[in-house]
Amino acid sequence: MSQSSLSAYAQELVADVLATAEAENATAPDTFTRRVLDELEQAGEVENTFTAYHKAIGLEVNGYGMNDSLGTLDLFITHFSLQPEGARLTRSQAEGHFKRLQTFVRRCRDGMAKDIDESSDVHDMCVAVQKALPDAPRIRLFLLTDTVSAVSTLPPRELDGLAVTHEVWDLTRLHRLASSGTLSEPIAVEFDPPLPCLATPETDRNYSVFLAIIPGQKLADLYGQHGTRLLELNVRSFLQTKGGVNKGIRDTLLHNPDRFLAYNNGITATASTVEFTELPEGGQAISMIHDLQIVNGGQTTASIHYAHTRDKADLSRVHVQMKLTRVSPDRLQEIVPEISKYSNTQNKVTVVDFSSNHPFHVAIEQVTRSLWAPASDGSGQETKWFYERARGQYTDALARERTPANQRKFRSLHPTGQKFTKADAAKFIHSWGGLPYLVSRGAEKNFRELMVRMGESVPTVNVSFAQRLLAKAILFKATDKIVAARDFGGYKINITSYTIARLAEATNRRVDLDRLWREQGLSPALAAALDDLCVSVREVIVNPVRGGTNIGEWAKRPDCWEAVLAVPWTVPDDLLAELTDQPLEDSAPPDQDDTTGGVVAQVMAVSAPEWFALARWAKETRNLHPWQRQLAETVGRYINNSWPIVDKQASQAMRVLAEAQRLGFRSNP
Repeated sequence: MSQSSLSAYAQELVADVLATAEAENATAPDTFTRRVLDELEQAGEVENTFTAYHKAIGLEVNGYGMNDSLGTLDLFITHFSLQPEGARLTRSQAEGHFKRLQTFVRRCRDGMAKDIDESSDVHDMCVAVQKALPDAPRIRLFLLTDTVSAVSTLPPRELDGLAVTHEVWDLTRLHRLASSGTLSEPIAVEFDPPLPCLATPETDRNYSVFLAIIPGQKLADLYGQHGTRLLELNVRSFLQTKGGVNKGIRDTLLHNPDRFLAYNNGITATASTVEFTELPEGGQAISMIHDLQIVNGGQTTASIHYAHTRDKADLSRVHVQMKLTRVSPDRLQEIVPEISKYSNTQNKVTVVDFSSNHPFHVAIEQVTRSLWAPASDGSGQETKWFYERARGQYTDALARERTPANQRKFRSLHPTGQKFTKADAAKFIHSWGGLPYLVSRGAEKNFRELMVRMGESVPTVNVSFAQRLLAKAILFKATDKIVAARDFGGYKINITSYTIARLAEATNRRVDLDRLWREQGLSPALAAALDDLCVSVREVIVNPVRGGTNIGEWAKRPDCWEAVLAVPWTVPDDLLAELTDQPLEDSAPPDQDDTTGGVVAQVMAVSAPEWFALARWAKETRNLHPWQRQLAETVGRYINNSWPIVDKQASQAMRVLAEAQRLGFRSNP
């Protein structure tokens, strides 16, 4: 890492944080905290993060998180200096920050929540931390800073018998994460004693394969330390212990640990470099693995970890077979997903490849790179939206512009406010699509749900699709600013997503996305409507129906969405005048020669009672959006009365039927 690239990153970081803070009417430390946590969540380092700032005598905190994968309670404190290249953060300063954070945990344990205003997000944080402490296997404390720290970590400590670990994410580490082009920092694992292995004949210079037996305790420890980062290139998420395979794994670990090696298929892993040592009795053993990824066997790994931590399973007699493929570093992104794809055969793959090479994301990148956004400020200067298909692409592209003049030109053509990631795209799509409770579950979970729902039906990404996706981005970012200006004090992302979803529902998704794209901004009527609507939405979010329910958890539930839908709100007349006649499709309209009469025939082939049954099923299970349920009812009524069904209505109805069938609805024979 060169000093010049670090310096450029530092300047870009501070400028972006200050610009975002000003636009969102937020403080710079809060904006920096949220930015870093979003990046760490996408990297698999943290999960379910929530920002809330509180400071008192001897304590300070900027947020917390609940890591479902590791079961840990995570606390965050921020040191934002505005001068990244100034004085270094000393060891004593780092220790002071961690001490204040640990004091906050102790005060939460002792019931500090009762002294905090119940309507504040800080109160929710205190309650959540207090409830999590009895069940958390350990606590992780994070120090987030824009300076260079003299220490990267501190020795573990204890709090009421709980292990407390410390992590420092400083300027250097954040830059490494942003510019690596990978999802997170590489995992390097040392084996002591080394693992005896068998090397297969090498047939391709780009990879080689080794077979080994890894102790179950070592595998559990690896998952405990790295969590889902071990599995980030896996095509299947961990299915918990509900599925038969995972339940079988647990039972074997608890009752027949000696037979685990015989019963289990083991794991498939990849690495960029493998180090060996010679065994005294002959042969070789693995001493170190770099860039370790488990691409098949994620459920085996997680089940072993959970059986050990939750069920206190003795793993001393558990061993797991491992096929380890060493892949040339420059071919990792190409070959690893293929290994993962072809080795996942134990269960049906229900989550498509999360890597940046998925065709959907590749297509969005290709289209947006050549798509010019209309000038919106009267200058005549057209710009581009920059889609970060892989982490660090924007930073890398900026760094390739060698001179300051070229870098300024790049920034003017690709403003940081028009940069967005895969996780951002998922937020835009799900907010517009009426799934704000998924957005509220965090960037990574929301993104995964998008890919699950997409399944094999990958939409065609053409210019029209890209323009309307970017229109949703404009809508989301503008609404976010409107909500920030209200200074509600917390839950901004939740209020923003729910407000957009409620607007889309109220207008039957007839907001003119094409106009949003052409004008690169909201009309006065649309902005005023959102400003009015967000107040009512916020009241629902911060007042859970069930007393005592944590607001953050409430926002993640479909019940919250139902409550927001029940809020009486009428589309203002001036906005009504701007709506399109029909909901806009995400893709371009079909050519005149392309008839969709076949779709109408397909809809008519489904009887009215079946459409009514679908609507009842959707209402009982809440598996579909309200508008989808209403559409099924409408189509059933049209068929029952022999009324004509238009093409667009038919296309939407068939998509609703397909989605319902995917989620478990079965038509009558």
